[in-house]
Amino acid sequence: MTDQHTVRRALLMSGIGAVAAAGLIGPGAASADAADACPDVQVVFARGTAEPTGLGRVGEAFVDDLRDQLGGRTVTASAVNYSASYDFLQSAPAGADDASAQIQATAARCPDTRIVVGGYSQGAAVVDLITGDPAATFGFGRPMPAPVADHVAAVAVFGNPAGRIGRILTTSSPLYGAKTIDLCNGADPVCSDGDDRPAHSHYVESGMVTQAADFVASRLAGSVPAGVLVNASGTAG
Repeated sequence: MTDQHTVRRALLMSGIGAVAAAGLIGPGAASADAADACPDVQVVFARGTAEPTGLGRVGEAFVDDLRDQLGGRTVTASAVNYSASYDFLQSAPAGADDASAQIQATAARCPDTRIVVGGYSQGAAVVDLITGDPAATFGFGRPMPAPVADHVAAVAVFGNPAGRIGRILTTSSPLYGAKTIDLCNGADPVCSDGDDRPAHSHYVESGMVTQAADFVASRLAGSVPAGVLVNASGTAG
């Protein structure tokens, strides 16, 4: 099976938890473009497959936890504007283009703002395409310009389908790997060879969202030197 087929299968499976969680998901945070002043921290987050428009359940929880961690700093968040549909070959690249445009616009308009990039499930694949896609998965091949990396303080992805082919951001992205946390919940089949399908819906309950917020807060404080992969067995590396 080719890498693209493996990733596509993982993306198909990523819809499992999104539909089940649909009734629990609130509206997305306001876009940074609506803010008059530049925030201290801007989060750009891509939701998972079939989740309603906005940050998604994982994204909302991640932003809430990060705000709690950062205390008095101003933290704004914007959702990647894409369909998050089951037509992954169209949906994920479209999300990648929107995420890239948002991040580059923030870097240009607010050069002192620290940018945090995140994604869950298909949203993690969106992040892969713009930060760590040397093989041009799905024919995308449009990573963000290298200077943008200086504005991105941290990357957090959950249930990343690239894990199915061993292409983890912590090791595959020269510019972003050291500032990335890539989390796979137990035997989540979207990001591992496991078969625990409910695990894909439980990133908030597992504590991994809080773990990611801790990592990002440490990156923003300048105290974490290297990226973190938490694999299917739950060990850090």
